[in-house]
Amino acid sequence: MKNLYKSLLVSMFAVSAVVAQQTPASKQNETITITGATAHIGNGQVIENSIIVFKEGTLTYVGTQSQNTGGKTIDASGKHVYPGFIVPNASLGLSEIDAVRPTRDFDEIGEIIPHVKAKIAYNAESKVVESMRPNGVLLAQITPRGGTISGTSSVMQLDAWNWEDAVVKADDGIHLNWPSSFTYGRWWLGEEPGAKPDKKYMDNVGKIKNFMLEAKAYLNGEQSKKNLPYDAVKGLYNGSQKLFVHTSGKKEIVDAINFATSQGIKMVLVHGDQAHLVADELVKHKIPVVLDRSHRNPNMDDEDVRLAYKMAKILIDKGIMVTIGMEGQMERMNTRNIPFYAGTYAAYGVPKEEAVKMITLNAAKVLGIDTDFGSLEVGKSATLFISEGDALDMRTNLISHAFIQGRELSLETHQTKLWKRYMNKYHGSGK
Repeated sequence: MKNLYKSLLVSMFAVSAVVAQQTPASKQNETITITGATAHIGNGQVIENSIIVFKEGTLTYVGTQSQNTGGKTIDASGKHVYPGFIVPNASLGLSEIDAVRPTRDFDEIGEIIPHVKAKIAYNAESKVVESMRPNGVLLAQITPRGGTISGTSSVMQLDAWNWEDAVVKADDGIHLNWPSSFTYGRWWLGEEPGAKPDKKYMDNVGKIKNFMLEAKAYLNGEQSKKNLPYDAVKGLYNGSQKLFVHTSGKKEIVDAINFATSQGIKMVLVHGDQAHLVADELVKHKIPVVLDRSHRNPNMDDEDVRLAYKMAKILIDKGIMVTIGMEGQMERMNTRNIPFYAGTYAAYGVPKEEAVKMITLNAAKVLGIDTDFGSLEVGKSATLFISEGDALDMRTNLISHAFIQGRELSLETHQTKLWKRYMNKYHGSGK
């Protein structure tokens, strides 16, 4: 009983540490003009010595002509302005402390649960979410994990009072973890190690197809009795949602494409480690790819050791729209490094402005929010930031100002407070 009490006490302290939220920024109440910066528009265009004006959360001017707008002026001479970076396939706000179960809410019970919505589990008070903003990461697609059909994602802005306040686009997509055609021996159970064909692969694929066919029949039928899982995939068939298929192998990608096209469903490929081997199919069906981070080892023993670094350029050269997502080990903490992953893709051949585009306009297009976000264009949301230097370089991405929908954000976080505290201790007082 004493150990149980201690465990509960630790969990309570861990959860209480999560709920100390910074107050979200207030609504923009005066016109703001940014002058003198190099503006990276997000569509590949760059404007030197730019003037950017926004009012009531909307961009009203982007160019080089002098503007007498009144309000507040920010002199950004020698600095750089970017659209807010956008991260697809992130689980921000769904988990806070991996070792504390009450703070983890990214994987629900069940294998096929499209009706489970990530948005209502999103914790706007997360200190992990707060730490994204000082690197320019201002929007994310909050995505569930686990199972075969994990659930439904939503696009959120990262400075909010609660999940309702955070939503930019609700229920944008459904996430499907396509089965693997290989199985791997579990040495701890005495199985022979190594990969071998999975005899259950077609059965596992068949379960997905059967569910979707049943759902389609339900949606075309009377629907007198409500079926939540079937009803949840309605957007896939009316075109209001996309199917994000998480898979990597050549065979699996082709099978997923054939399935999606046969159903008339708009598909986005997530991961796609072997996407370059089936690039023609992806181009033919206009399927974008959400790549994983560039800082990783190759998956296969016979692959180029730098294939992960080169993958974005290979796919872009083939004519495929590419963006960058975040899934895997330490994914929530590493999401803040998305601009630097884009910088690594740039170092391995992707033109610098194209690398910026990968995490701005391309991401916005994939998520269906490009009407309002992803580039610095008149009429779009004033979601942007000012950096001292190249935002894709961790040495110079030092952000002085950031705005979401025109609201000027605090760039203070739990981590910056600790940094200042100990810098003062060892370099300030000298004690």
